[in-house]
Amino acid sequence: MRTTSNPAFRKLPEMAGGYANFNYGQGQQSPYGQAPAAPPQTARPMTIDDVVTKTAITLTLAVITAALTYLVGPPAVVLALPAALIALVISLVIVFTKKVRPALVVAYSAFEGVFLGGISYVFGSSFGSAIIMQAVVGTLGVFAAMLVVYKTGAIRVTPKLTKWIIGAVAGAAVLMLVNLVAGFFMAGGLGLREAGPLGIGFSLLCIGIAAFSFLLDFDAADKAIRSGVDAKFAWYIAFGLMTTLVWLYLEILRLLSYFTSSD
Repeated sequence: MRTTSNPAFRKLPEMAGGYANFNYGQGQQSPYGQAPAAPPQTARPMTIDDVVTKTAITLTLAVITAALTYLVGPPAVVLALPAALIALVISLVIVFTKKVRPALVVAYSAFEGVFLGGISYVFGSSFGSAIIMQAVVGTLGVFAAMLVVYKTGAIRVTPKLTKWIIGAVAGAAVLMLVNLVAGFFMAGGLGLREAGPLGIGFSLLCIGIAAFSFLLDFDAADKAIRSGVDAKFAWYIAFGLMTTLVWLYLEILRLLSYFTSSD
C-alpha cells in the first residue's frame, strides 16, 4: 500500500509480499523437515461494507454530539477547547497504539463532535447560522466529488502525486504553526488566518490539499480491502477519513467567514 498523508492509515499491517499475518505459514517448511504448516486461521477480511459501516458510525456520532453541543448555546464555547485537547490525545493514542481499539475511535468521534459543535457555535454567532449549513454542504460536496474523481480514475494516485500531497500537508502544517507562534508577538501573526487576500488564498490552498488527501485515503482503503486485511482495521480507515473531513470542514467554515465578514 502506498504511503498516505493520513497517519491513521499507516497503522494498517503491511509486509513484503502481503499484509502482516495473512501470508505467514504459506509454503513454509517446518524446522524439522515435516510437511508445510497449514496457513493459520485468520479473522474475516475487510470489505467495503465494513468501511462504510464504521465510517457511518463515527460520522453519525460526531454529528449528533456536535448538534447537541451547538444547541447548548454559550456553554458550547467553553466545551470546545477541552474537547479538542481530549480528542487530540485520543487520536495520538489511536495512531501510536499497536492494537485496534474501536472504543477509542468512538470516543474520538464523540469529543471531536463536541469540539465541532463548539467552534460552529462561535462562527454561527459571529457570522450567522447559515454559514454552518453552507460549510456542511460544501464539505460533503467536496468529499463526493473526490470520491467520483477517484472511482473514475480521472486522477490516478501515483507515487509522485502521493509525495506532492504529503509534502503539501506537511508544508501547510508548518505554516499554521509558524503563524500561530508569530501571533504571540504580532497581531494576526503572518496574516494567514485574517480576512484578507493572503488569508483567503491560504484557506483555498488548505481546502485543495484536504480534498486531494481524500484520494490518498481512498487509495489506501481500496488497497487494504483488496489485500484482505482484518475487518477490524476498518475502524482505522473510518478514523482517518474523519480526520480529513474535520479539517476540510473547518477550512471551508473559515473561508466562508472571510466572505461573510467582508459583506
